[in-house]
Parts: sequence; C-alpha cells; structure tokens
Amino acid sequence: MSTSRNRLDEEASPYLRQHADNPVHWQPWDDDALDAARERDVPIFLSIGYSACHWCHVMADESFDDPAVAEQLNEEFVPIKVDREERPDLDRLYQTVAAMVSGRGGWPLSVWLTPDGRPFYVGTYFPREAKRGQPGFLDLLDSIADSWNDEREDIESRADQWADAMAGELEGTPDTPGEVSPGLLETAAQRAVSEADREHGGFGRGQKFPQTGRLHLLMQAHERTGRDAFREVAVEALDAIADGGLRDHAGGGFHRYVTDREWTVPHFEKMLYDNAELVRAYLAGYRLTGEERYAEIARETLGFVERELRHPDGGFFSTLDAQSEGESGEHEEGAFYVWTPQEVHEAVDDEFAADLFCERYGITEAGNFENGKTVLTIDTTIDGLADEHGTTTEEIEADLERAREAIFAARADRERPARDEKILAGWNGLMISAFAEAGLALDETYSETAVAALGFVHEQLWDEDEQQLARRFKDGEVKIDGYLEDYAFLARGALNCYEATGEVAQLEFALDLGRAIVREFFDGEEGTLYFTPRSGESLVARPQELDDQSTPSSTGVAVDTLLALSQFAPDEEFEDVAETVLETHAESIEASPLRRASLALAADRHTAGSLELTVVADELPGEWRERIGRAYLPKRLLARRPSTNAELDDWLDRLSVDDAPPIWAERTGEDGEPTAYVCRAFTCSPPQTEIDEALSWADRLAPESPGSE
Repeated sequence: MSTSRNRLDEEASPYLRQHADNPVHWQPWDDDALDAARERDVPIFLSIGYSACHWCHVMADESFDDPAVAEQLNEEFVPIKVDREERPDLDRLYQTVAAMVSGRGGWPLSVWLTPDGRPFYVGTYFPREAKRGQPGFLDLLDSIADSWNDEREDIESRADQWADAMAGELEGTPDTPGEVSPGLLETAAQRAVSEADREHGGFGRGQKFPQTGRLHLLMQAHERTGRDAFREVAVEALDAIADGGLRDHAGGGFHRYVTDREWTVPHFEKMLYDNAELVRAYLAGYRLTGEERYAEIARETLGFVERELRHPDGGFFSTLDAQSEGESGEHEEGAFYVWTPQEVHEAVDDEFAADLFCERYGITEAGNFENGKTVLTIDTTIDGLADEHGTTTEEIEADLERAREAIFAARADRERPARDEKILAGWNGLMISAFAEAGLALDETYSETAVAALGFVHEQLWDEDEQQLARRFKDGEVKIDGYLEDYAFLARGALNCYEATGEVAQLEFALDLGRAIVREFFDGEEGTLYFTPRSGESLVARPQELDDQSTPSSTGVAVDTLLALSQFAPDEEFEDVAETVLETHAESIEASPLRRASLALAADRHTAGSLELTVVADELPGEWRERIGRAYLPKRLLARRPSTNAELDDWLDRLSVDDAPPIWAERTGEDGEPTAYVCRAFTCSPPQTEIDEALSWADRLAPESPGSE
C-alpha cells in the first residue's frame, strides 16, 4: 500500500480530519498502513491525540504543518495518526510504555514503533526546535532514522525488552488470588484524607483533576463510619471545584482540569465523561448533605450537556475544543470563556450589575490569565456583596443572574469552540447514568433524556443478531468494535435507566451487555477482564484497565455492574466472574485503593452487599420517587417489579430468565398498595407500604464499619 498521500480525509474522526491537510502523509491505523511499514522496512511514527487537546494543536502548528518536518516523516517513516477516543486500546498500550520509560504520559503521545508494533522510543509533545531541555522534533527524527539504519540490532533489542515489559504490566495477573478486606472502604478514605489539600480543596499540590472516584469513596466511608473528616474532605473538594475555574460559571459544565493548586486556570476543553462523572458526584453530595447548591450545579451541568452536546436524535457528542478565535484573529486557548472588566460592561447594560459581576467573579484589569483576561472564579460571597452594598442577598442574586444572562448572550457572538461530534458508546453510558440518577434525585424529565440517549445507542451501535456493540457513530457511520468500557459503562447506564423508569426493556439491554462482557472480555484462566474483546484485533499486548484515569476503571465498573445484575439473573456467571476478578486483583486493590477507586467501590459492594429496594407497583408514587431519589443510599439497587405475576412472567421471558430471582420472587403488593421490600446480605424487611418505614429499614440494614465491631 502506498503511503505517498495523506489518507485522513477518508476518516470520520474530527481529530483525524484536523490533520487531513498536513503535508505529512498521515495514515490511519489499519492493515494498509501496517503492511506499508513492513514492505518499506521503516519505523512507524505513531501520534496519538484528540480533537480538544491543546498541546496536540501546538505540535501540529509547529511541526506537522512544516514542510521540512513532513519531508523527513514521509521519507523515513510511516506516519500514523490515532484518535485516542476512538482507539483507547492503542492509547493504553503506548501510554503504559511512556509511563514505564519516563514516568509520565499524556497527549500528544509520540511513539516510534517497529513495523510489527513494538515501541522503541517514546515521548509526548516535542517542540520543533530544541528548548528547555527538550530535543527538537526535526533533530529527533534525523537521529532516530540514523539509528534505524546504523544501529538496528540495538533498536530491535530495546523493542523486545519494552514489548515484554509492556505485556507484563498490562497482561500479568498474580499467581495467588486473595481476598479484599472488609475494612477497605475506610482504609481508602483515610488515604484520601492524607493526600487531600486541606487549604485549597482536592488532592495534590500541583495541577488538579476532579478525582470523582475518591469523592465517592469518602462519602460512602462517611456514611458507613460517621467520621467527620471523610465528609469534610469530600465537601472541600466539591466546593473548590464549584467555585474555581474548572466550572464554566457563565454557561455551565466543567473543563478538563486546572493547571494550578488554587483551581483557577483550566485547560478549557470540555469532555462528555468529565461532566457525566461530576454530575454523579454532585448528586451524591446533594443526597449526603442536603446542600441545594450541589443540586443546582448538577442541573446547570445537565443543561449545558442538553444544549451543547446532544444529538438531535438523542445521543451525546464527545467534546468541545479548548481553542477558538481570539482578538488576535488566531485560535487561542480559552478565548471563548475569559473576560475583561471592559467586556463585561459592554455586555451588561446595568453598570451596577456589571460591577457586581466583576466583584463576584474576580474580574480585574490585571486578570488571572493571559493578556489581562480573567477566568471566572467565585471571588466573594453573596452575603459579602449584600453587606458591602447595603442590600439584600435576594437583590444581589437577581442582579447577578441578569448580568450572567447578558454575559452568556454576548458570549454567543464569539466564535464557538469546535465540537467533536463522535458519539461513543461508553461515554454515552456515563452520561446516561448521570441523567437517569438526576431523574430520580431532581426531576423525572431527566430520565426521559437518559432513555432517549440509550435508545439512540441501542439502535445505532448494538447488533442484536451478533449481540455485539460498536464503539463509535459519526455522521451515520458506525465503526470500531466496542471495548470493555463501552459495554460496562453502557450496561450501568441501562441498569440506571431501569431503576429510574421501571421499564423492563432497559434491564433486558443491561443483561445482554452483561452477558457480552462475560463472553468477550473475561479470561477464566487468568481470572481477569481484559480491555479488548476476545474477537478483536491482536496487538503487541492485550491490556487490562484496573486504574481510574480520565474515566473510571472499566474493570471496576464492569465488576460492580455484574454484581448488581446478578440479582436479576442469579443463574448466570455474573457473580462468579465478579468474585474471580476481585480475588485476582485483591492485593493490588488493597495496595492502591485510590488509583483503583472504582474497583475498591466494587469490592465493597461485594463485601457489604447491595441495598436491594424492591418496589411492587405499576407506577412509582411521586412521593416515593422523591424520597428514594433524594436519600443517600450507596449501592442502592432499585428493583421495580410489576404488580401481577402474569406480567412478571412476561418480564422473565424477555430477560431469558427461567425462574423469578429472589429479588422479585414472592414479592407481592399489600392490599393493592405500592409495597417495598428492603434487603441487604440476605436480611430483609417485612413488606412496607409506607415509604418512611421502608427507608428506616434501609438505615437499619446499613453495614457497620469493621472498626465498630
């Protein structure tokens, strides 16, 4: 296959198409490109990024648009571009090498490979010319090409060593299975407290990410133990994220991460998965604390998603870019989101309201960003503004809201950041869960959005005959076999939709996905779940995903979801598979429960049991929905059941389940009234027709902290 032209104009990925006009003869990762490297006997230069990645754009502008760089890449290498959002398997492989070799990874990821895919040189962003201790990209290309021709034996030896190390890291499982201790949740929460930044909120002392898995660990540990420190650290993080520059205070939604300890300056891309997981974290915070502000932040974020990331037919798009056109006429990071006092006063007619807005969000002449611009952060309280100006908090809030609406309207006239309109099954699963949970906690209409998105993904990406899931939909094109994260995240989303609506079709889809997880991703000999399907492409190594990274661990979510689904299909392998995976990785979960927060939470579900809340009713009464939806009930499994056995038999037929599982069996309504049965770890309440008494039983059945025994 010739690599004499750039083939990315044939691709649907917005990230790949961004590079279709580069003079570099980029190839997609496919058999033709790999065959060309073997036929020419030249290295592959693999560049992995994504459309909203700031430094990907920088490297493209500096190097990939440069004719001299392109000439060297085209003559001495087969250059391949990969969208990490489409091919997370390749990203997992080579990020692992980057971490092993340099202790860090990131995007753009730059990897040089032998024609059969073994890596021998790796880095991230390289400037065109050497600076600040980094080699120049053009010099690096010359050096690697010379080494390939003159020191081939050394390169092959290094590639063998790295490939073996990579396979050992990604594929290896312990020889001796273990057992996760009952006190893991508390241990993990204690470690989270020890790593917390108690001054500024969140975790660490440098750039900060939301770390939502840690927040769930802390909140659940507080609910279990009553320890104030666990709740305090979670609340400090939620407040810091809400007040700082990670949150878009004018339009809703959250950016990717912040570059500083104080939560001020973000990288401005907005990712579907971050917004999904933050909604779930704020809903949990709202349920735990009763803080209405957290509910409002969840509503605001979901509103942003519906407005800016929703496909007309129901699915969710992937990202908004960090860059858009600034005053210079060039594309600048954050240009859409930052403000000066003058721009605020031009947008807001009322001078007093404009001044208030600047005070509230710290907008000054000096700014906190580049060129005197300001990233909006909450700089003073409503009460403080009311005292300063001698008015009421209600009047201050009304003035600020009018100003925000004016700012939002004025911002719409700016060039908008580009939108990556890929629809990814797994990321949609995360957002479906967020909307479904909001349908219970906030407003039933959010469940409708969740169901519409689930229906879109089911229709477009699920092959009913083959019982297989594709990963990506874009402009009518379906491509790429689904990975574990696609099946696991979507299965959880479908299960959450069933909990919110009581519709058996959503539970049916969740069970189908669960069966596919076992069939395609579970290796009984190794006792683990792999990230790539059994029937998928063979790579240098078959990765697992145990750690929480930018998204939750797909293994952790899969295990947690299989444990929940096992209550509806106890004769399936779901519980056995989940137990096996937890036993296989018990030692590593115990050693690193914060890195593996999702697996730690799944292990706690296995140890403590799900809180089964079976409701026998044709419709969930409004008061019941509100009380259940707003209660903090970690590991709740809301098992809706029809009121007649005849209809239940129809459900069992649809679910391919022979007999009514214990969660439904012999559960009948009392005197035609909606009736609840509350169970955990084989202990159940009597039938309850009053929601207060049912929730009281939920408290009585809560697991005790091991330390309290």
